[in-house]
Amino acid sequence: MGILSSLYTGVSGLQANGEALGIYGDNLANANTTGFKTSRPEFQDVIAKSLKGILGGNQIGRGTKLSNVNPVFAQGSLTQTDRATDLAISGDGFFVLDGPEGRCFTRNGVFNFDKDGRLTSLEGARVMGFQADENGLITNKLTEIKLDRTVIDAKRTSKVNLSMNLDIRAEKGLDFNLENPDKTSKYSNGFTVYDSAGNAHLVTVYFNKVEDGQWKWHAVVKGEEVQGGEKGKLVEAASGTLKFGTDGRLQEAATDKNEFNFNKGALPGQKIEFNFGLTVMEGGDGLQTTQYGTNSDLYKHTQDGYTAGTVAGLSFNDDGVLSAIFTNGETLNLAQVAIGKFENNEALFKKGQNQYRESKNSGQAFIGKPGDGGRGRITAKSIEGSTTDIAAEFINLMTAQRSFQANARAITTADELMAEVLNMRK
Repeated sequence: MGILSSLYTGVSGLQANGEALGIYGDNLANANTTGFKTSRPEFQDVIAKSLKGILGGNQIGRGTKLSNVNPVFAQGSLTQTDRATDLAISGDGFFVLDGPEGRCFTRNGVFNFDKDGRLTSLEGARVMGFQADENGLITNKLTEIKLDRTVIDAKRTSKVNLSMNLDIRAEKGLDFNLENPDKTSKYSNGFTVYDSAGNAHLVTVYFNKVEDGQWKWHAVVKGEEVQGGEKGKLVEAASGTLKFGTDGRLQEAATDKNEFNFNKGALPGQKIEFNFGLTVMEGGDGLQTTQYGTNSDLYKHTQDGYTAGTVAGLSFNDDGVLSAIFTNGETLNLAQVAIGKFENNEALFKKGQNQYRESKNSGQAFIGKPGDGGRGRITAKSIEGSTTDIAAEFINLMTAQRSFQANARAITTADELMAEVLNMRK
């Protein structure tokens, strides 16, 4: 009977729109959930029968059903925070987590370090990333991100880079004397170097003009800091020659002597390369030592040694690289956050707590580094907000409510007609 079937048609509308109300309500409930993606109900009509069979036309519907609930993976707005471990993904992809229930994925980048130094989600799942080697170079080894280097070992100085000018107007002919180096040289400058034990030592380099376009340099340290030295006396540990062309550019740099035998437990035989820049033959045209008619001056110097240090702070950059800042001023990369990418995000399985799992239809995750292969980039000290548009969800709620009321009225009408049929026996 058509009247009876219309009751079931109305019921299907009540069920479908009631479930839609729940979906829109869930979107609104998660308006402040970090990394939340709204869902959208999708309906399909139900066909009861066709009056003309396979000829088409004159088909009677039997209501509707909820066929799919698809998450909408739009980009949420990014909000800056003050927490160093807050991360957000700008673009496609998910953070990779390993927890008690296996591997899962999330867009919620609110992380922190646990008591064991592991970077974890709020639920305690371990954040996965690519480990760095001892020199801070990021490898392709996927592992949990863990702060396992709280101390950085001392490194002895092996190279000093000097960018300076030596005054071409200086007088020549002075003989350098360790007993009175300041009066037997035309220019000097000092800087700190480190031995293998991380001890700091002051090295002073004295320069003398021996011929036109030719200078001699002497690297001097205190006698009490080297093996066999005497307190109060200076020791020459390295020396060399610099030659310049008539244009004032460096033509040749040679080292005659180089051996720093620091004491106090340091390894003997330390050699320090003094790099005065590229010569003309080497293509030098930037920050190298010159001989111009201006006062002698050291423009810039760097050296590659440092003392031991402990972790003073941690930070992520916008490539998702975790760096440790040590008390000795050094910075070392520890790891890089991994990003998982799927062919079909909408087919991921929601497991709650802002987390997803792989499903048959989503495909397997392609895990790689941020920005590679279409993966999104990382924004440090930021979180991704929910994609819930409250105004739009209220409109959806009202639409679903009206549809629910209309289907309820259809059931009421069908019920009244059934009552009329039953009253026909009287």
